[in-house]
Amino acid sequence: MTERKPAGMSVESWVDRQIREAQERGEFTGLPGFGKPLPDASQPYDEMWWIRQKMAREGVTAMLPPALALRKEIEDVLAAAAKAPSERAVRALLEPVNDKITAMLRQPPPGPPLGRKPIDVDEAVREWRAARHEG
Repeated sequence: MTERKPAGMSVESWVDRQIREAQERGEFTGLPGFGKPLPDASQPYDEMWWIRQKMAREGVTAMLPPALALRKEIEDVLAAAAKAPSERAVRALLEPVNDKITAMLRQPPPGPPLGRKPIDVDEAVREWRAARHEG
């Protein structure tokens, strides 16, 4: 724990003394990243840098309005369904997304309208079967 600033001593000189004493004790040697260049030091300053780093660490790719995020999820799940190994897998991928679509259609949109209707699972399975038999 650091000591209290003595009365009559300026804050700046007290802080300088604390830093000097810590250096003398070797508390600044061997710190992680010592001697390494700062990451992104050549990049222009971005005041949102810490948010971008946090999102990258958490695996968040984008902050989209709910309707746009669901549109992206629909695109991704349809692409995944086309590559699914079985009809059961196709249905397992599409049915939860249909539940989300139906729920979003039942409530007023918080952002732009979804503009998509529930996926016809049987039609998607037919397309999946057709694609499997062609190739």
